[in-house]
Amino acid sequence: MAISAELTAATARFKHWMVEQALPLWSTVGIDPTTGGVFERLNADGTPDNACNKRVRVQSRQQFVFAYAAHQGWMQNAKEVNQGIENFMEKFASRPDLPGIYMHLLDADNQVIDARQDLYDIAFFLLASAYQYQLTNENHYLERANHILKYINTHFKQAPGGWTEGDYAYQERRQNPHMHLFEAFLALYEITNDGKWLAKAGEIYCLFETRFYDHDKQILLEFFQQDWQPVSNDRGELSEPGHMMEWVWLLRKYQQFTQTPVDTICTSLYEKTLAIGRDEQSGLLFDETTLDGKVTKPTKRLWPITELIKANIAQAQAGDKSYEEKAADAINLLFKYYISDTVKGAYVDQLDENNQVCMDMAPASTLYHLMLACAEAVRYCNQAR
Repeated sequence: MAISAELTAATARFKHWMVEQALPLWSTVGIDPTTGGVFERLNADGTPDNACNKRVRVQSRQQFVFAYAAHQGWMQNAKEVNQGIENFMEKFASRPDLPGIYMHLLDADNQVIDARQDLYDIAFFLLASAYQYQLTNENHYLERANHILKYINTHFKQAPGGWTEGDYAYQERRQNPHMHLFEAFLALYEITNDGKWLAKAGEIYCLFETRFYDHDKQILLEFFQQDWQPVSNDRGELSEPGHMMEWVWLLRKYQQFTQTPVDTICTSLYEKTLAIGRDEQSGLLFDETTLDGKVTKPTKRLWPITELIKANIAQAQAGDKSYEEKAADAINLLFKYYISDTVKGAYVDQLDENNQVCMDMAPASTLYHLMLACAEAVRYCNQAR
């Protein structure tokens, strides 16, 4: 089946940038040659920011990126680069008593400044383990994933469903860490064909269907009380358009494995996101709105546009070819507003309410979003060959 010429051209541009510019930059300049670890971000001129703290989960996110790139045939030295990151994590951030579990935050000198165990972090430790196993075929990565699952089930499992935020006091429960656990469980199932991972993803789908998604308002809720009822304060009225698009893609992936009927939810969620979360001037997605569409954060980070690309691809894959043109438009918006003209492979993080750059640094963590959006577009276009 023929793919639209617009999407084919936009995807080719995206792939060229990823393979020829982004991956070479982030696997060299983005790596600290003295430790093998990942720099947290690059400055606007493409040099590493040596002074900022390092989130340990960013190390795992980059491991995922490089392993995923190798799977696509886009990177030849991913094993070596990822082993350097592994060595860094074990030396500076490991918990000897908890294999596969790491500290939350290091300072610029790689000293631990926050040792908490965080569910959002753990989701990415799992995701990296899945793709490290696919890259190396080394069983200890599966053993690590199993250990992590046992750990969170023992220490963080919480009635009436899901897991707690971590080993620290918190005021609210969030859908966001569960969304990324959902992603990791689906990845582990896809790579191992072990049904237990799909069963764990099913637990989170149940939460989505019964708690996270408001069927009447057709919107994703973000913050909850302990019993998964929406919080009653102003935060209960907040929504993130980028997360809504991310769920469209994830639900379609879950549908591929389970035949779960998600067509109505995906279409409603997609359309609601555009109705309340899109900037009419630029076509970009706001960082945050209320459930009824009042813009609470008129800034626009890069990553939501990658989730729009993925949602469009997922919707097109489900059968509506009109989304192909929308996917091409979203890729073109990415290049128009975010991809650096001065540093090959770099990007800017955030625009202000007038669509002008307000954060010109490039967080390493964003490459995870870019890699998935690019790979999904390439996969979709390649199916017609």
